[in-house]
Amino acid sequence: MLRRIGLRNFKCFELLDLPCASLNVLCGLNGMGKSSVIQALLVLRQSFETADLQEGRLVLGGTLTDLGSGSDVLFEDADEEVVAFLLSGDDPSAVATEFSISEAPWASAFRYSRTGDQLTAVTRVETERVLLAEGAPEVWRRILLSDGRTLGDLVEPASFPQAWRPVPPFGGRVVYVQAERVGPRKSYPLSEVLARRGDLGVRGEFAWNYLNNHQDELLEVNDPRCGNKAGRRLLDVVDYWMQDVSPGAHLQLESVPAADAVIAGFTFSRPGDVATQRHRATNVGFGLSYVLPVILGLLASPGALCLIENPEAHLHPRGQTRLAELAVRAAVSGVQVFVETHSDHFMDGVRIAVRDGLIAPESIAVHYFERSEGRTVVSSPVLDADGRLSRWPAGFFDQHEENLARLLAPRS
Repeated sequence: MLRRIGLRNFKCFELLDLPCASLNVLCGLNGMGKSSVIQALLVLRQSFETADLQEGRLVLGGTLTDLGSGSDVLFEDADEEVVAFLLSGDDPSAVATEFSISEAPWASAFRYSRTGDQLTAVTRVETERVLLAEGAPEVWRRILLSDGRTLGDLVEPASFPQAWRPVPPFGGRVVYVQAERVGPRKSYPLSEVLARRGDLGVRGEFAWNYLNNHQDELLEVNDPRCGNKAGRRLLDVVDYWMQDVSPGAHLQLESVPAADAVIAGFTFSRPGDVATQRHRATNVGFGLSYVLPVILGLLASPGALCLIENPEAHLHPRGQTRLAELAVRAAVSGVQVFVETHSDHFMDGVRIAVRDGLIAPESIAVHYFERSEGRTVVSSPVLDADGRLSRWPAGFFDQHEENLARLLAPRS
């Protein structure tokens, strides 16, 4: 699991040190940098998957995200034209104690080259200098220089790929569902290869394909994501969580291998009567199709890294609140979740789950992104066991109260 994300001169961040937990909620106004944190992880993952990272190149345009060229991601007021990353996570080979967790760090810096407008890795010594520059958090120094070791001592170049694997997003499954998702379609693409890889598509375009291939797989016994009446079969668990989006809705899938397509539809159960005929996905609104990849992402196997943007899109408040509960249960099951959201209903769902004892408050990190004097700053209020926040930054999900105050104020 990721314990810390460090960024230097990446997009809107001159310097970012972000502690991480099992469930990470990124919130704030538009354009404050929430998506940039997720994009940093995606850039590293796609660079690693293509072996470019091992060869010293950062892939900014790929299957997971396309950020343009080097000049597009270099912080506008950077004191030097170097972009740096630091990730640390639990080392599975280490023994965790009550007081400390051995961290497996990964760090690298990339110099901007005007020739080709790209980012190329610099030496380990320069990486260390960039990350430990004046103003860098003390925790970075502790991670990089613990026990007197230097960054160069931590891993030898030949062992880089293997050494990175304990640190997400390099090892294990990464599920990314972006804000702009595929809506209702008469059919969706069918690919057994992509289904075996667990690929939902960044826009959720392969979600139906994945569900068609894995619908009979069973979640683990006592998995907290299984509802009381859901059973353990994946399709049944998805159906269970769909009920809070559209009560009575049930997914219907039909594969047409000759056309490389999955035909998607829904039936609706009616109390005391037979279910309705199957309706095409295009005839039941956006919410059901839009939320499917989000639910499937949150039902990933333990050990996965799940990155979701705006899970609340096209959902009514009840569905948003219950989706937060699923995100909490995913985190409890061993999936590390990062959610970028603008929904106070989602945030309330997280707080209610803490109050109900579904998750320990320290397993949740809430980060609020805002601008101050032209710089992105992050504040991180802490939840207590009753779901209350240690502080409520100005602009943090307070629009409802402001609107209500205006409605209740006497007319001038």
